[in-house]
Amino acid sequence: MTTSTSSSRRFPIHIVVFLAPAVIVYTLFMIYPLLDSLRVSFYTPDNTGAISWVGLSNYVTLFTDPNWSKGFWNAFSNNIILFVIHMLVQNPIGLLLAALLSLPTLRGRHIYRTAMFLPTMMSVVIIGFVWTLILNPLWGIAETLLDIIGMVDYFQPWLGQESTALVTISLISVWQFVGIPMMLIYAALLNIPEDLTEAAIVDGANHWQVFWRIKLPLILPTLGIVSILTFVANFNAFDLIYAVKGGLAGPNFATDIMGTYFYRVLFGFQLQMGSNGMGATVAAMMFLIILTGVIIFFFAIQRRLLRHSF
Repeated sequence: MTTSTSSSRRFPIHIVVFLAPAVIVYTLFMIYPLLDSLRVSFYTPDNTGAISWVGLSNYVTLFTDPNWSKGFWNAFSNNIILFVIHMLVQNPIGLLLAALLSLPTLRGRHIYRTAMFLPTMMSVVIIGFVWTLILNPLWGIAETLLDIIGMVDYFQPWLGQESTALVTISLISVWQFVGIPMMLIYAALLNIPEDLTEAAIVDGANHWQVFWRIKLPLILPTLGIVSILTFVANFNAFDLIYAVKGGLAGPNFATDIMGTYFYRVLFGFQLQMGSNGMGATVAAMMFLIILTGVIIFFFAIQRRLLRHSF
């Protein structure tokens, strides 16, 4: 009896074996760099190159020195705009496409699903280069396409104007990554028991009523996860802006976001010198912004959404 009890309470070594590689990789490539960045943000090199402890001086400089704070707040506000556009355009389109793909009467859904998810698997560099060529006012085909449909008067060099550059790149990002929320929502819709929808149809509900009154409330937790993933991805964004507009994120920093601002501060660009201390400070602020958003979501929003799960 004692032997069987002790064996049943034996420590699950197999769990440690399976989790150890993931924990080691995550610690080496995520936790350690993050903690080291926080450490470096409290130091700064002097004129001789010696690194000295400065405490919160780098953070004070970032928020009070106009040479640093202007760029930081500009990048932060642009990141907010980028996130809002993805929330208002990408996620509703993903929801609509997922709802259409889940219709039982839709033919060729596998072809449509693959075609709409294909841009997500393409390189961001290729996407940026192709769209730069398409929207180029000299040799791009965008003006020709608008001329065919009689809307050539609306054509502008959207990537070259401060007022439209960020919105244009945001829409390019939406076009590329709309497949991710579409697939997540589509999987959630397929997970809804057919008994619920069939009972509603028997009671006289049409497809719109079934979606609005039954399916949508049940996938609210998934929509919440899609929203927080969108938030984290947008505040970690860098590659598309850099591929299209370079490190300066022009014109006149109109497309500058936290990722590109961090890149210039840390590594320097053209006449701007790089700074390890200030770069680590910007990285720490990016982490705190993302962490704050995630905490607010999980403790204030996700708990309420989970009430609709099944």
